[in-house]
Amino acid sequence: MTVTETIRQRRSIRKYIHGADIPPDDLNTILEAAMTAPSACNSRPWEFIIIKSEEIKKEIINIHPFAKHLKDAATGIVICGRPDLQHGVSDGFWPQDCAAAAENILLQASGLGYGSCWCGIYPKKPLVEKFTNLLNITSIPFALITIGTPSEIPPAKGFYDETRISFR
Repeated sequence: MTVTETIRQRRSIRKYIHGADIPPDDLNTILEAAMTAPSACNSRPWEFIIIKSEEIKKEIINIHPFAKHLKDAATGIVICGRPDLQHGVSDGFWPQDCAAAAENILLQASGLGYGSCWCGIYPKKPLVEKFTNLLNITSIPFALITIGTPSEIPPAKGFYDETRISFR
């Protein structure tokens, strides 16, 4: 599949086949894609927490109003920001860098035939605090990506809109 095909066939999946798993090699490929994302001054201000535990999944579903589909997903990946790794020119760019890693996760998962969905955490302070406490971390929870075998493929919602383009 070409990059163009992967981008165009990617969807936000909220319905997964319960019990379907992701082989470790595929999960590693997805995480490698995340870590090859561009970042300011190559600071790589991120870390990734893999959510497999059914107990942790239930906790996340209780604290995140838009992550109910994690229940049937094979896994979740919490992308966490590490602003402490950025200094000078790169300082403050960690949200953009984590977003680039998130998009690479979505595209790599799609390219491997999995469904995924981006559930934002940062900058919603109550969600950030709840995830920080639940996962017992010092980094900043940025986003939860659910990944699994899709049980349905919704129609595309994105489209090319010429009215949003200007040339100077």
